[in-house]
Amino acid sequence: MTSTLVTIPGYSIIEQLYDGARTRVYRGRCESSQKPIVIKLLKSEYPSFNELMQFRNQYTIAKNLDLPGLVKPIALVNYHNGFALVMEDIGGVSLKDWGERRQAGFSEASQPPITPSLSEFFNIAIQVTQTLEGLFKNRIIHKDIKPQNILINPETKAVKVIDFSISSLLPKQNQEIQNPNVLEGTLAYMSPEQTGRMNRGIDYRTDFYSLGVTFYELLTGQLPFQSTDPMELVHCHIARIPTAPIQLVPSIPVMVNDIVMKLMAKTAEERYQTAFGLRYDLELCRQQWQDTGRIRQFTLGERDICDRFVIPEKLYGREAEVATLLAAFDRVAGREDAEIEESQIELMLVAGFSGIGKTAVVNEVHKPIVRQRGYFIKGKFDQFKRDIPFSAWVQAFQNLIRQLLTESTTTLVQWKAKILEALGENGQVMIDVIPELELLIGQQPPVPELDGSAAQNRFNLLFRKFIRVFTTKEHPLVIFLDDLQWADSASLKLMQLLMGEASGRYLLLIGAYRDNEVNPTHPLMLTLDEIRKAEGTVNQITLAPLNTLSLNCLIADTLNCSPERAVPLTELVQQKTKGNPFFSNQFLKSLHEDGLITFAPPESSLSKGGWQCDIATVRALALTEDVVEFMAVQLQKLPIHTQNVLKLAACIGNQFDLATLAIVDEKSPEETALNLWKALQERLIL
Repeated sequence: MTSTLVTIPGYSIIEQLYDGARTRVYRGRCESSQKPIVIKLLKSEYPSFNELMQFRNQYTIAKNLDLPGLVKPIALVNYHNGFALVMEDIGGVSLKDWGERRQAGFSEASQPPITPSLSEFFNIAIQVTQTLEGLFKNRIIHKDIKPQNILINPETKAVKVIDFSISSLLPKQNQEIQNPNVLEGTLAYMSPEQTGRMNRGIDYRTDFYSLGVTFYELLTGQLPFQSTDPMELVHCHIARIPTAPIQLVPSIPVMVNDIVMKLMAKTAEERYQTAFGLRYDLELCRQQWQDTGRIRQFTLGERDICDRFVIPEKLYGREAEVATLLAAFDRVAGREDAEIEESQIELMLVAGFSGIGKTAVVNEVHKPIVRQRGYFIKGKFDQFKRDIPFSAWVQAFQNLIRQLLTESTTTLVQWKAKILEALGENGQVMIDVIPELELLIGQQPPVPELDGSAAQNRFNLLFRKFIRVFTTKEHPLVIFLDDLQWADSASLKLMQLLMGEASGRYLLLIGAYRDNEVNPTHPLMLTLDEIRKAEGTVNQITLAPLNTLSLNCLIADTLNCSPERAVPLTELVQQKTKGNPFFSNQFLKSLHEDGLITFAPPESSLSKGGWQCDIATVRALALTEDVVEFMAVQLQKLPIHTQNVLKLAACIGNQFDLATLAIVDEKSPEETALNLWKALQERLIL
């Protein structure tokens, strides 16, 4: 339909193509060149800062790329309080619309979905894969691959990828746990790690998962997981294996089925590692299909050798510890298959040296929490902020309130009623500590001022009542308190009071601490003794350094070689790092950065290429056994302006925001962010 509401100087609008929740898309013409164009606008009259940044992002990223598989942006112009993105018009429609139009062109709705022919599928799949190949070479993660973001020209069958609004130029990102309704991306196509509940960072392989879901839908006419419940969808992505496409459409060749299932593997390490390797397999399938009308079986990924140095994030040698932690969650959640069906409060301690992997083990509890619809919140004590009482507790519950504020209006009303019932007229006491709470329960009347122990006792009582609001069979609560060796006395006392509650249920407290930094008279140890004397349930996992076998598996997976070939480097890494996982990972990264681990490209079409290590030079390296000293050396390799801004960030604390850092840095937020960029790329900050 023709729109009379949109007027942009220099462009004439012909028709509206799309009207979504956040954007509208129009087809038009450039008045100066008379070339056809497409214009995308934000619908909101007053877009948020984040919406404006995302809109600018899709223009900035795409305009610097010269890839045939992308729709080229022409201009980003101001429109009302936002922007209008002007792009070339390829005469395309989204794969989603293309599929629906094909379906409408056939007879009654009772017929099964009309899917593309195998030849059409190969044409689309190979073109999209080629585009991803170009994006990955430019170190770009798309993060929202789906049929709506892939255009096809119905006449020429040219295929192009669009929408870089949430794309990233970082090699890896971490996704904070959020309500599924506000996650970046499209939940139906989202990789497990992109949900924030997989204990994994997000890298380019997230796009392979989303591509796998897209291929699945193209081939079968339906999504692999069709729930309309966001939390159910998250659980499906991270834990459930979808019905194989071949079971829905038996005519799909086995190898095509297997390619799709490989793309949709739950962990990034099990998917394709390169777009080239995927394209090679797709082209082999297409060639055989064209030549013989059938596809013989072959080994997938024969040419899937990645030239990008990636250390796997899966846990090695921690199976028993993870099993112990998951069993503890099952007990507090009151699961019928747990050892104890009656739920109770439990404290699980995770002890070990700095860098031993305590946080990584704790984060494995995300999967069952999603299954049980529970909440996971965390706080971290700071060595230099011990004078601030309850700091980690407050961090944790600030995180929980932010999660709740993204719920539906109906759910928010329910939470508000429960919290007000628990706190009575003392809500302001909690708001003073957790200011975000006021957004949920509104302004509260002032409370009488109390002195000393009376104020402390009132706060402890209210905090315990507040916590009980969130611990139910419908949604058990896990609170992770990190670096307990630096906890203040008030925080330890609150932990002791919680563990002493006879009626407490559906709460798992996880506390991580460095056991080499405490002794029997340390406040933490004394508090734990008191909890045990009161018959509180306290269990402990103590993490040891990785043994040679586990370290060998990690290095073999990193170098994509056999365990036998990785033995010489394993022995050296074990000798230099004593099996400390963080130290080992950093040491391997430094070897790669210093050119001692290199990738040898294939010498011919028959050669795979692979990773090589200069063992003799590595053996001669003089390396400190102190992790802090080693990291200091790595930091000194950064540009001086990055080092300087990191020093200022460290003065703020282990968490900081850009606005505060820019003020301290006495520079604009843009300049400060630019100086931080190298540290972000190196994952020294997340």
